[in-house]
Amino acid sequence: MDSETSDLTTIPAPAPRRATLELFSLAGRVVLVTGGAGLLGTRHARAVVEAGGTAVLADVCHERARSVADELGRRAQALHLDVTDEASVERALAVVLDRHGRIDVLVNNAAVDPKAGGAALASGRLEAFPLARWHEELAVGLTGAFLCARVFGTHMAAAGGGSIVNIASDLAIVAPDQRLYQIDGLPPSEQPVKPVTYSVLKSGLLGLTRYLATYWADRGVRVNALCPGGVANGQPEEFVARLIDRIPLGRMAHRDEYMGALVFLCSDASSYMTGATLVVDGGRTCW
Repeated sequence: MDSETSDLTTIPAPAPRRATLELFSLAGRVVLVTGGAGLLGTRHARAVVEAGGTAVLADVCHERARSVADELGRRAQALHLDVTDEASVERALAVVLDRHGRIDVLVNNAAVDPKAGGAALASGRLEAFPLARWHEELAVGLTGAFLCARVFGTHMAAAGGGSIVNIASDLAIVAPDQRLYQIDGLPPSEQPVKPVTYSVLKSGLLGLTRYLATYWADRGVRVNALCPGGVANGQPEEFVARLIDRIPLGRMAHRDEYMGALVFLCSDASSYMTGATLVVDGGRTCW
């Protein structure tokens, strides 16, 4: 056998063809969603359940996660998890394996996201940004994602593969437009701003995504990022008007509009996709 023929024999044979819609099924799969009791975390969990999978809503607010899990039914379960605590992450893996015997997908969704009109934006100016707040918000949104990826991803790599989905943001692609948050009559030094931590941690998730995708590529663990745009959630009318003027589709997202993208990244529908960033932002980052 010549060397050219020998090289060809190393290419894996394609898997048996499945119907297109079957590729999106999560039946039999266990998906852990960090920040599972939050605005988007609850929708991620619902998407998993509706796609046939088992959703583990992992959140530091266990009671709220349990309430959401109860609403979603028997294939949704709550789990206490502090993503900033390495021991808590390791316990979470042990609990999931004890309950289900497997973990197939990790959705790194937990983050601190100051909202328009809130006090966190008013106190977020860079010149006096507290170091303690920097450490706290990066600990949740970036270090927490690293810890969960290391613990759950290591197990998936040893078990034959899986998928990690890091929930980033359109603000990992572009800088915050601080004009969106301005309040008439306030001096520049007192204007609210989107804090530096949010941009840094969401951008960091894209780097983590690419690193992990190449690190575990030969172990069957795919790692991708989802970058959603802003979700309508009772923000001040003036902020919404300014924002939608910068979005080609002319509106903010409904909270259900990322469910399909999440299922795609979790499922075999994206089986040849890793290290990628899926941007779902109404076109905002096109401008």
